[in-house]
Amino acid sequence: MDRRRLDRPGGGSWKGLWALLLGVGGVSRGLVAAPVVDLQLVQRASGFVNPVYVTHAGDGGGRLFVLEQSGVIRIIRPDGTVAATPLLSITDRVLSGGERGLLGLAFHPSFVANRWFYVYYTRRPDGASIVSRFEVTAGDPDQADPSSEFMVLGPVTQPQSNHNAGMIEFGPDGLLYIALGDGGGAGDTGTGHTAGIGNAQDPTNLLGSILRIDINSLSPPLNYSIPPDNPFVGNTMGRREEIYAWGLRNPWRFAFDSRPGGTNRLFTGDVGQNTLEEIDIIIRGGNYGWRCMEGTLQFNFTANCAAETLLPPIHVYGRSDGISVTGGYVYRGEESPNMTGLYIFGDFGSGRIWALEEVGGSWERTQLLDTTLAISSFGEDEGGEIYLCAYGTSGAVYKLVDAAPTPEPLTGARRWALYD
Repeated sequence: MDRRRLDRPGGGSWKGLWALLLGVGGVSRGLVAAPVVDLQLVQRASGFVNPVYVTHAGDGGGRLFVLEQSGVIRIIRPDGTVAATPLLSITDRVLSGGERGLLGLAFHPSFVANRWFYVYYTRRPDGASIVSRFEVTAGDPDQADPSSEFMVLGPVTQPQSNHNAGMIEFGPDGLLYIALGDGGGAGDTGTGHTAGIGNAQDPTNLLGSILRIDINSLSPPLNYSIPPDNPFVGNTMGRREEIYAWGLRNPWRFAFDSRPGGTNRLFTGDVGQNTLEEIDIIIRGGNYGWRCMEGTLQFNFTANCAAETLLPPIHVYGRSDGISVTGGYVYRGEESPNMTGLYIFGDFGSGRIWALEEVGGSWERTQLLDTTLAISSFGEDEGGEIYLCAYGTSGAVYKLVDAAPTPEPLTGARRWALYD
């Protein structure tokens, strides 16, 4: 890749940022360090119809909440049984099928006090993206009121049926982050504010971006407010102030490394076009290159692209490994200490699960498991243990467990095995 594109025209170089912050994507050659992990999948619950996300409420209840794409949120009790009555069913207002549906869920950091949670869905009949707040019934944390819906963001028009993204999560700053794809089709055919650049390179619309909004403060006519340090606050070029980062194709699952011992960095998987899947670390104001770049390869590189500062992925992989990346989590739980600090992610098409480890400023990948599952999402419980959703009409939720014994500490450093 031509790294000259990382230089600001007439100004300082971003090559140092590449080396310092992101490292070099891909798998190192020769002898590389491999984490000592014997990953196993333990089924937590089954019987779901097309599960696309699993998470927790952060209320000490020990429950897991599973999104079914059609518009239902089901509850896995602490004993592993699935509650007969869902937390919420909004199938009457969700347009589901393909990449559309109920795609995101985030519980408010003060959920215990205010009983609020937020969902992302594509609405009937037009497929526009909606982020709404719902409220759990007082006295019954397992039942939400469908009539309590309060639309926070939207409707955001989706030109095509695919690339809706859909992840929502509260960051360590208490703000709500929202992923939107490029509007679908192939090659980002959106015309953009400037002709021919596509939606993801056009920050005058919300598509192809990760948004960051404050839902605790309303700024009418918006049902939220804009954080004052968002990158486009106060601009005079029509750029949307909700945007935190852009240049993304279909960022399918992001997560903060914000648990104790974490770095607070925001990791995302971004689904590729024909050749490469990628993992990115998202920073404020970052442009991640689509459709100028697909991963580390030029895709539709124009003069407009050359004038931009485009940030590279920390890792890419090709079609021999998979066809659709599913972003995951940095493990910060307690039950599998060998996995601590590893970024765990997978691929929807191949069923493979990998770990990325930051080593000396670059990122090394190790395959942990090769499954036959359609991995639609990863998720966490309250203790930071990682789960995955196996998509399908007989879908299931699995817990990721390391069966390897914990190695003896070696001078306080991470334990490694070497392989060719």
